[in-house]
Amino acid sequence: MQFEYSKHWLKKRKYRLNITDDALEYCIQHSSKLKDKYWEDAWNAIARIPPSGRLLKVVYKTKGKTIKILTAYWLD
Repeated sequence: MQFEYSKHWLKKRKYRLNITDDALEYCIQHSSKLKDKYWEDAWNAIARIPPSGRLLKVVYKTKGKTIKILTAYWLD
């Protein structure tokens, strides 16, 4: 999976060091596509990440084979 990062995610990533690309990929692959509340072309993915058991939410857009990560954060 190829990732492209938004400016917002690049800024927030400094503070969320424990959210890795592997966790993002796992969350997107193991969640159903949920429409975003505010943007028509954005999708949400929510999944429980195995080693920690925490819920991760990823907001992303798709462009062909590339996935643009808008933001990601832990829900609990």
